[in-house]
Amino acid sequence: MQRIYSKPRYEILDGLRGVAAVMVVAFHIFEAHSTSHFDQIINHGYLAVDFFFVLSGFVIGYAYDDRWAKGMSIGTFFKRRLIRLQPMVVAGSLVGAACFYFQDYPMFYKIHDTPAWLMLAVMAIGMTLIPLAPGKMDIRGWSEMHPLNGPSWSLFFEYCANVFYGLFVRRFSKALLSILVIIAGIALVHLAVTSPNGDIIGGWSLNGEQLRIGFTRLMYPFFAGLLLFRIGKTGKIKNAFLWCSLLIIIVFSAPRIGDEMHLWANGLYDSMTIVFLFPLIVWLGASGEVTGKYASKICKFLGEISYPIYITHYPLIYIYTGWVSTPKIPLANPADFATFVKPTIIETLPLALLTFFASILLAWVCLKSYDLPIRRWLTKVWR
Repeated sequence: MQRIYSKPRYEILDGLRGVAAVMVVAFHIFEAHSTSHFDQIINHGYLAVDFFFVLSGFVIGYAYDDRWAKGMSIGTFFKRRLIRLQPMVVAGSLVGAACFYFQDYPMFYKIHDTPAWLMLAVMAIGMTLIPLAPGKMDIRGWSEMHPLNGPSWSLFFEYCANVFYGLFVRRFSKALLSILVIIAGIALVHLAVTSPNGDIIGGWSLNGEQLRIGFTRLMYPFFAGLLLFRIGKTGKIKNAFLWCSLLIIIVFSAPRIGDEMHLWANGLYDSMTIVFLFPLIVWLGASGEVTGKYASKICKFLGEISYPIYITHYPLIYIYTGWVSTPKIPLANPADFATFVKPTIIETLPLALLTFFASILLAWVCLKSYDLPIRRWLTKVWR
């Protein structure tokens, strides 16, 4: 078995991935309190998925582009990607199953009548990342392709990107890759500005429209990241981690752009952020250096928990969202539910903070006690 040695990591990019992942948790907590897209705090947190895709494309190019000529096989590439990604996919499904019946709230109306055997079957399928179509196995009622752990949808598309790269795109010249990125960018802008919701949100359901959104969200950022690696000459940027982190926080926290009569404006913001700003942030991050042991430790910590926190936090969010969205006093008339007003984030602050920090703790425990040991073992016995 050929052995492929690891390269030095871009510490700042690892740290930025962690910043984005933590922002996703906060975004989902605030989302539980929103009544529409227009009053959502951390309004554009959903763009983290697209930022992750840009990062992934850049890192894939850095990690593997030069190894094909050194004899790396397709099989070795796919094994390495499975070792890196699949253990936490399994963990996310297990966490989703463990939390499932604690999410038995009216908004998840199918949970109450879901037998354990069906939930376990969905869990087993979720471990493989095979998407489920809406139907009998939609055990939550949200039409998710992964009902136990919604964010797994983006890992499904991440896997698709790895397959495209490994089988085809790795052979593309810079010119051909540029053409692909330009076409994908045009499709992304068109999708965003013509969206009936005025945003790029979507991709988590196994139907034609959602698959179109998912693949459109994937193709430009992932392969733009790859192209950025191939053509970009990194510079020397001081305090790159600080400035890039601030940019991410500002972009994600920006309020909704436009109103109900100008939905295209927010779609334009989404698409321009993905097309121009995210590649710029990745380039700035790749151009910086971590100085000082504390900065290095912060980037290392954020980088290590970024994937575990993203793939395991949402079962806790289901619980929090269900609790926030359910009246605490039984209603005499079910029709009164229409007038129920959700508590504010201030009113639920202790539970919100508990959910936030529990998500980080869960990610850390999964990383140290499961993900790292499993990956070391798989590397030893499989590669």
